[in-house]
Amino acid sequence: MERKQKIVVIVGPTSSGKSGLAVELARKFNGEVISADSRQVYRGLNIGTGKITKREMRGVRHHLLDVASPKKVFTAQDFIDRARPVIEDVAKRGKLPIVAGGTGFYIDALVGRVELPDVRINPRLRARLEKKTAPELLLLLKKNDPRRARNVDHHNKRRLIRALEIIDKLGKVPCVKDRPWYDAAWIGLKSPARELEQKITHRLLTRIKSGLVAEAKRLRAHGLSYTRMEQLGLEYRYLALLLQHKITGSEFKSQLTNAICKYAKRQMTYWRRNKNIRWFEPGNAKSIEQATLKFLA
Repeated sequence: MERKQKIVVIVGPTSSGKSGLAVELARKFNGEVISADSRQVYRGLNIGTGKITKREMRGVRHHLLDVASPKKVFTAQDFIDRARPVIEDVAKRGKLPIVAGGTGFYIDALVGRVELPDVRINPRLRARLEKKTAPELLLLLKKNDPRRARNVDHHNKRRLIRALEIIDKLGKVPCVKDRPWYDAAWIGLKSPARELEQKITHRLLTRIKSGLVAEAKRLRAHGLSYTRMEQLGLEYRYLALLLQHKITGSEFKSQLTNAICKYAKRQMTYWRRNKNIRWFEPGNAKSIEQATLKFLA
């Protein structure tokens, strides 16, 4: 039997410290980081996505950052097509591939826990569905594929639209068995709920002070529409509302903080289904290093 390539996968909710841990493990175990974030792939989405800076990388090479225009849709299939050759190249150079990010579906598709149906994008159908709200899309999905409706993120319009797009072509979203591509060590970072909320609040305030609104204005100046900005989700959705004067500055802070906290809860709900994940407190670096060393032995 062919031995599968070993990789380390770091998951967890937003603001849990995944990027920092990835850098620490890469420096410790001669690794390179493959970012698995559906928005950090876009150029110019830096402050809003919490994209790691050159200084924070501390000399560790990172991949799959700034590889697409925010005006165009970058799909999970696009991510797989780029990430798998990168992992192969990193391994060939004798380095440890470390996948880290908050987009669970991207990671699961990459490692083979789910398989993407071969269904092309349907622009007309998407344009029609885009006019609907997330609850309306979920209602349609429940009617056409109750099983997929139970598992999909009910608040993620992009996921809901993609599911309906697949159903339109195949009749339902296929249920595919887990077919691992890699021998993966799953490391999860988890903080107490109250502590995580405090981290999220502090991080958002720091981003605002660092020029979050100015970043959104630059994106607009470079031709990014408000519609597309809203599609990019979370920070950019609320930035679009703020720049259009649909919400005030105080509403922007409170509503966005609440939305990010809810998103973090949904991330944890998603990852709890993966029983291979070994969970650690963010500050427990020594135990994480020992677990990684044992895996690589």
